[in-house]
Amino acid sequence: MRRALLSVYDKTGVTAFAEELLRLEFELVASGGTAQLLAHEGLPVTPLEDLTGFAEMLGHRVVTLHPAVHGGILARRDVPEDVADLETHGIVPIDLVCVNLYPFEQTVSRLDVEWDDAIEKIDIGGPALLRAAAKNHAHVIPVCRPKDYARVLAELRDGDVSVETRRELAARVFMTTAAYDSAVTQWLSRGLGFPETLVPVLDHALDLSYGENPHQKAVFYAERGARTHLLARVEQLHGKQLSFNNLNDLSAARLLALEFDSPACVIVKHANPCGVGVADTIEEAYEKALAGDPVSAFGGVVVLTRPVSAALGERLAEQFVEVIFAPGYDAVAIEALVQKPGVRILDDGERRSADPSEWDLKRVLGGMLVQERDSGPDPLDGMNVVCGEVAPATWDDLLFAWAISKHTLSNAIVIVRNGQTLGVGAGQMSRVDAVRIAVEKAREHGHSLDEAVLASDAVFPFVDGPAIALEAGIGAIIQPGGSKRDDEVITAVRDAGATMVFAGRRHFRH
Repeated sequence: MRRALLSVYDKTGVTAFAEELLRLEFELVASGGTAQLLAHEGLPVTPLEDLTGFAEMLGHRVVTLHPAVHGGILARRDVPEDVADLETHGIVPIDLVCVNLYPFEQTVSRLDVEWDDAIEKIDIGGPALLRAAAKNHAHVIPVCRPKDYARVLAELRDGDVSVETRRELAARVFMTTAAYDSAVTQWLSRGLGFPETLVPVLDHALDLSYGENPHQKAVFYAERGARTHLLARVEQLHGKQLSFNNLNDLSAARLLALEFDSPACVIVKHANPCGVGVADTIEEAYEKALAGDPVSAFGGVVVLTRPVSAALGERLAEQFVEVIFAPGYDAVAIEALVQKPGVRILDDGERRSADPSEWDLKRVLGGMLVQERDSGPDPLDGMNVVCGEVAPATWDDLLFAWAISKHTLSNAIVIVRNGQTLGVGAGQMSRVDAVRIAVEKAREHGHSLDEAVLASDAVFPFVDGPAIALEAGIGAIIQPGGSKRDDEVITAVRDAGATMVFAGRRHFRH
């Protein structure tokens, strides 16, 4: 008769699983609460302490750590020396191990969790059982989640669990224990800065239609333990399957939209904002964003910080939009939007701020660049008006442009007026070219630049960039400052009768 060891914290489906194992002529051995549950259900089960000769001890810290258990799991049935050792010590082989772990992550996610409570939820025996079974999966069936019960039983009814399935179950065990150890590591490392070894865990969240290009397969993985992620509490109401580029653009747009408390609309194309508007109403904010660069907005991702009204839904339906993301939709708006079969309509169930403690990761050849996320408002007390005077309305536009520059690929130049982008120069190798592009795009769409403001994500090393902006009519500039030629740039701006603010920090985004 084969023997199964069951020791589960999550008891979902374990009674039915055990009943079927009995029908398949398995002997049941179980620990603590699992044994009590099965006995209460009238199933014949051997308590683990009868197997080991030791009751649980140290407040349940030591239950399964015993040679009678691990010897029965780790013994190789095709190695005579292992079989002889079992016979010498009177150990019966264990053929199936069903274990799931203490809920450590759920415990430490509570705001009021006590240190000692968290420590006691660090499972020791469970991972040891699973790892032993997974290592010896050629002879032992390792099961670490209720989701796999049906598959294992189906194959056992046909004779035995296949080599392929055993290997898959073993891989899942090591994924599970690695993720568990990572959660403990991250919790113990909080506040200690950059760790010596970074062990993030990513869970499969969504299959994507394709990657950056149609010939590339792609998947979205969400980081476990993150307070929120790109699609957390987001429901797709309509449209085609999301793609890699959709999510990349959506991330850029959402991070920028989180900068604004007022009704705002952000339109992103190829990870750069091409139109941003803030206003008293979400309808006006959208019109501002669209008018900023209607050509680039074609096929973009639109993120709104207020629900989509009937009127706005009908207006959006007139445009070619890849993705619309908003915290709610009027029924009439939905009716208008679903007439477009391709548009992906996403409903934001809970608007959240970006987690400032979240690492910003960038994949490079053979490794990862890790930095703090560039999030949160810049301190106003660090900003210095180096020439001219700044009226309240101008301050609003300067800070608006500065926030957008933080979310635009470097070299980044952003021109705005009255809460509306007029021109954006993004991702250029030369800053003066970025200025030229921003000015040309504004003029291309009929925007006057008189009294507009300009933000540069990094310093102007020469006068040439500001000169183009000032000649076009720009009235105020915000930039980090700190160039060897700051005095020359300040003089040029002052001589033009314009204003300049040094923000005291830069916002490169590569």
